[in-house]
Amino acid sequence: MNGSLLRTNEELSQIYNRHVKTVYNVCFMFMKNRHDTEDMVQNTFIRLMKTGTQFQNQEHEKAWLIRTATNLCKDHYRSWWVNKTVDIDLVADVAVEPPFVIDETLKRVMSLPQKYKTVVYLYYYEGYSTVEIAKTLRKNESTVRSYLYTGRRLLKIEMEGEPK
Repeated sequence: MNGSLLRTNEELSQIYNRHVKTVYNVCFMFMKNRHDTEDMVQNTFIRLMKTGTQFQNQEHEKAWLIRTATNLCKDHYRSWWVNKTVDIDLVADVAVEPPFVIDETLKRVMSLPQKYKTVVYLYYYEGYSTVEIAKTLRKNESTVRSYLYTGRRLLKIEMEGEPK
């Protein structure tokens, strides 16, 4: 990246092409529908265009995008408008397929509480280590490991049934 705080269209296109799938998947974990997910992906890259953050490397770039996407999705659910509208889970599903396959395991991961599903997704689907997840989400490493442990336990209970 050059010394200017503004990114060129070419730089933005390269960043977008490198990371759009990851950003989309992270946003989909929160939004659970294509339209809101696309809005959050767009907002994430708009935030990138407005910021002057200098990235050290592509991993730093990816971590910044994941953290920004996560925060934008969380902010979306905190807004007064979302709290005053109908819950999307109560509306019939629109016959639109997401651009990636959602198998039974991913559906179960998506049904986890927010703090667990993000960590489980980043660990198992994006291949991040707990140290990298902690840096990305700005959490303690022990907190991330605890979320991962609890998320695994919840998935195991759901997949195998209640322990006897």
